[in-house]
Amino acid sequence: MAKFEEVKHGIIFSAGEKNEAFADFFIGHSYLNTLVSDPEISVGVSNVTFEPGCRNNWHIHHDGFQLLLVTGGAGWYQEEGQAAQSLKAGDVIVTHDGVKHWHGAAKDSWFEHIAITAGTPEWLEPVSGDVYDRLEEK
Repeated sequence: MAKFEEVKHGIIFSAGEKNEAFADFFIGHSYLNTLVSDPEISVGVSNVTFEPGCRNNWHIHHDGFQLLLVTGGAGWYQEEGQAAQSLKAGDVIVTHDGVKHWHGAAKDSWFEHIAITAGTPEWLEPVSGDVYDRLEEK
């Protein structure tokens, strides 16, 4: 299990506050530290921290993309129709415009990534417990 203090409090960026603004789109608790929110550019940058077992709903970024730079812990990423892939610090994920996907923490680890996002998100259904519980660590 990733060291709780290292991931929860961040080595580089703090975890931020409990992610109340997007809580309806997550199973479990996440924390959000907005790093870049400049109305003159169309890209947002945030440090997102997930408690063990926390994951976001399936979602799509329209007219944009999302880059995930994994900075701590262990987690998962899955695109619709593809197998889920395990994530660890140093992994980079590129999600192209219009691709349905989800990401979140492993069952027994905190998880943290920097999200670089452009476009408008469309939040969809939660990742079912059946799908999540079948994931196996590699």
